[in-house]
Amino acid sequence: MRSMVAVLVAGAMSGGCGDDDCCAMPDAMGPIYEELARVPLTMNRDIDILFVIDDSPGGLEQQTALKADFPNFINVLNTIEGGLPNVHIGVVSTDLGTTGAADNQAGPGIGMGPGSCSGQGKAGNLQTNGTTLVNGNFINDQNNGNGTRTKNYTGTLEAAFSAVASLGAAGCGFEQPLEAAKRALNGNPSNPGFLRPTANLALVFVTDEDDCSLAHSTMLGNDEATLGPLQSFRCTRFGVTCAMGGKTSDEMNTIGTKTGCHSNDSSPYMTSVAQYVTNFKSLKNDPALVMVGTITGPPSPFAVELRTPPGGGVAVPALAQSCQSGLIADPAVRMTDFANGFRHASSSICGNFSTGLIDVARQARLQIGSACLPGTGVPTDRECEVVEQHGTSSETKLPACGGGAMPCWEVVANPQACITAPNLQLNVQRSEAPPLDTVVVLRCKL
Repeated sequence: MRSMVAVLVAGAMSGGCGDDDCCAMPDAMGPIYEELARVPLTMNRDIDILFVIDDSPGGLEQQTALKADFPNFINVLNTIEGGLPNVHIGVVSTDLGTTGAADNQAGPGIGMGPGSCSGQGKAGNLQTNGTTLVNGNFINDQNNGNGTRTKNYTGTLEAAFSAVASLGAAGCGFEQPLEAAKRALNGNPSNPGFLRPTANLALVFVTDEDDCSLAHSTMLGNDEATLGPLQSFRCTRFGVTCAMGGKTSDEMNTIGTKTGCHSNDSSPYMTSVAQYVTNFKSLKNDPALVMVGTITGPPSPFAVELRTPPGGGVAVPALAQSCQSGLIADPAVRMTDFANGFRHASSSICGNFSTGLIDVARQARLQIGSACLPGTGVPTDRECEVVEQHGTSSETKLPACGGGAMPCWEVVANPQACITAPNLQLNVQRSEAPPLDTVVVLRCKL
């Protein structure tokens, strides 16, 4: 029999892989292969997409760029055979007030006006900002299989997303994106129906500061002798450690460039990033169903400088921005470590938002699976191969068709199914059905 296996070519180096499926791998002779596709035999067209958006002061520019370029994100998903997959799209704020992950109750409120923090903030509840365009607290758009779709919004999908993503910029200045995503998805009674057990899950984070997911509200207390001034640098001092110049919280408090920085998962004040990786993978029977997109500050360069606080006064240690083109952002070390635990797409918030969203969408498209090849299709300027994998126990290299061996792979034109030029798809010819756990991988030498 002849069957088609869905394989997608992702944008070169736009994404990455987690600790259980690496994208770059050496063969026996030494060359490094870049994994461009990893798709299961059966396409899973269900995907729940959670956008975690920074709504602290300064967040309006980020939200404006996100909403303007969201159509480019959807355009990539529309290129999958059958059009837009079955999507749930929700939005949560990074504002969790003064409540830490291990707290039974919120700590005292801090500040007044925009940027102040109190209670549980927005508590990981899906936000719609009072819009009447969406009937419910998340966007639902399902293919009925007969040329029609079931939707819970009026107007366009882009307009509906723009409405729910308009969070404003008055949220807590101690942003907790990882904990906010966890509270949104771990049995939150305010978010029923959003997370489907067998659907793909895409977590998309948009923030110009690193994660400050508190372990306890004491992190926001008045003990300046121990914690330093009540500024977001506390999140860096106790949430990040650096091999050079920042092995301890006291070293992190010193001025200068630091290298080899990563999450401090033994911090008594901040929640371990590793715990969040484990948590989100545990939401699915198959952890490969979870992917991450981050649009944040680059993790380097990383330096501590003296800076006058917004209210004036004596200059205090502060984290220097790692990018300043268009938007400005702090190095997102914790967010980067988190993303590296999954198949992911990471881009700079100071760069082109469109490019960043397209990279995330390509990884989501890869997650879903598609026989259509986007853009230029199979790269022609380097050596590529297609392999079958069955779980983690075996891998078989497939020959190109034409030599008589089966299964084999070929690239053919299919403009009816593949609407993006050059309208190509990858077929696998078979003489018998493969095991259900078959995954086909396309990779090319770097």
